[in-house]
Amino acid sequence: MFKLIASDMDGTLLDENGQVPPETYELILALHEHGVHFAASSGRRYDRLCEFFAPVRDKMDFVAANGAQVYADGKMVDREVYSHLAIRRLAQAVRTFPNLHLALFDRTKSFLLDDECKFVREVDKDLPNAERIWELPDPSVNIIKASIFCDDSAVMDSAYVLQRELGQLFTFAPSGNAWIDAMQPGVSKASGIAQLAEHYGIGRDEVMAFGDSMNDYEIIRFVGTGCAMENARPALKAVADRVVGCNRDHAVQQELRRVLESLS
Repeated sequence: MFKLIASDMDGTLLDENGQVPPETYELILALHEHGVHFAASSGRRYDRLCEFFAPVRDKMDFVAANGAQVYADGKMVDREVYSHLAIRRLAQAVRTFPNLHLALFDRTKSFLLDDECKFVREVDKDLPNAERIWELPDPSVNIIKASIFCDDSAVMDSAYVLQRELGQLFTFAPSGNAWIDAMQPGVSKASGIAQLAEHYGIGRDEVMAFGDSMNDYEIIRFVGTGCAMENARPALKAVADRVVGCNRDHAVQQELRRVLESLS
């Protein structure tokens, strides 16, 4: 029996238009009534996720900003921030490569270290409250997420190079079509889910997770049942316990219904 179910958003729970299928809210409520916790596990920040799940936000949990923000029962369980030194090193490395452009995020803003026209917004990188900056934010600003836009097709090459340059400070994971998430070592969607499981006294074998991108790798490997979408990256499908359907066919919602049927 699953006691905690976590799902990525873009390419996973959301449909092809980047929207939450309406039936999702009823499914989350039904899971809650059966004592099954549901968590949105995403690179998106907590404030943006709350907008997506406004009708049920008090009936679910959140692992946001790739594990940097963790909320259970409506309360913050953890918040991880980047060191200013690490951000300086990252900015220096990104400046070395003309095809890379850095975006930093605090709790409410997006700080762009290049002209906004250099960035292409994707559904999971919508750059809310974007502000163009020429110097890094003051050390007093709590940066909870860092992402790099790659303006050519060399996302995998760029992720490899950044990992070689700064692997002691970050883990770099391709996300979406042209972005690379720079995650803090030890902080991931899996670390966030581990904190939720500890909070509720749930074992790893009682957790199911869904994902499609490489920033879902740790969580798919961590949980008892890791499910990759049919539209997921090949490497993620290779390590998943199961491969389910596509997000455009609402495959996650279909799996949630199967879980509910098993509880009836």
